[in-house]
Formats: sequence, structure tokens, C-alpha cells
Amino acid sequence: MQVTNHVIYQWLINCHQIFDVQQQYLTQLDREIGDADHGLNMQRGFNSVFEKLPEVANKDIGTILKTVGMTLLSKVGGASGPLFGTFFLKAAQVAQNKQSLTLEEFYHALKAGADGIVARGHAELGDKTICDVLMPVLSDYQLALNQHENIIALFQNLASVAAKAAEATIPLIAKKGRASYLQERSIGHQDPGATSTSYLFKALAEAVEQEND
Repeated sequence: MQVTNHVIYQWLINCHQIFDVQQQYLTQLDREIGDADHGLNMQRGFNSVFEKLPEVANKDIGTILKTVGMTLLSKVGGASGPLFGTFFLKAAQVAQNKQSLTLEEFYHALKAGADGIVARGHAELGDKTICDVLMPVLSDYQLALNQHENIIALFQNLASVAAKAAEATIPLIAKKGRASYLQERSIGHQDPGATSTSYLFKALAEAVEQEND
């Protein structure tokens, strides 16, 4: 089972669509504990990614992911641009010159992206951030590698884990980012960045299904 450059390409198209649809919801979440610009930033960033995709349609996965990372860094404001940009740039390094990745290689690409975010933002599990989705997803992914799951089922499960992990940020106190200024008042609100991260995995699961259906 392989994650091909076609899957990655479709993943990014799906990201563009989902952030367009969810822009207002993400803005609403960010209005509660942030600057009310996260939804617009993510929509703008993946609109720009979508415009760039035809230029890299037949390129290796590393080139595609690097293009995404550079685009998000330049087009997305606030903390989201550097964090999500870093995620894709670090993943790109693992996927350099590869037209397809084994499930294990793709795990290592995602892990490199997550490690890049941790290094940049110094967040830990429980801090009410992107990492509260990435870490449980990667943990489940690592376990799944040993169970030889069907590729569609594997990524559908990861999307489910991501959605539940984003929801699990609601009772947490924010310890990083703009929301951390609110301290206890951040309790009761779902983290926008964690929610966007869950959408990445929803879009990915849909891309895998579209490729393998």
C-alpha cells in the first residue's frame, strides 16, 4: 500500500475545499479565544496553495509538500502560517524525490512535520494547540503500521481520532499562543488550530478513499 503523489495532490485540493467551507466556523472558534482571523487565514492560505498546484501536479511528493509549506509561510498570517508551513516543509524533506511513499515512510513524513511544529512552538500534549491533534493521530498511526490495516480504514480511523482530539481541547486551559492570555477563560472553547489540523486528516482520508475506492 502506497501514498502516491496523486493522493497528496488530491489531499491538497480537498484541503482547499474544506477550509473554504469551514472558514466561518473556524473564525467563530477563533473569535472566542483568539483574534478572529484563523478561518480567513487558513482559507486564504489554501486558496493560494490551490492556485499553485497545477505547477507541481507531476512533481515528486517532496516538491509538492515544499511548495505547500512555502506558500503557507508567505500567505497565512498569525502563528498559523509558520506552524503549518513548518509542518509541510519538514514533511517534504522526508518525501524528497519520491513519487510514492510506503505507509511507514508517510508516517515518518508526518512525524517530521509534527516534530517541526513542536520545535517551533514548544507545545506539549494538553496545551490546547495543534499538537493535541497531531500527537494522538501519530500514536494511532504508529500502532496501525503493525496491524496491516486496509489503507482506507487506516486513514478513516486517523480522521476520526483527529476529530475527537480536536473536540477534546474544549475543557483544556490554553498554555500556548494567543489563547493562553485568557488562562481559565479559555476553558470551554475548542481550539481553532487543533480543529484545522483535524480537517487536514479529514481531507487526507477522503483523498485516500478517492484514490483507492
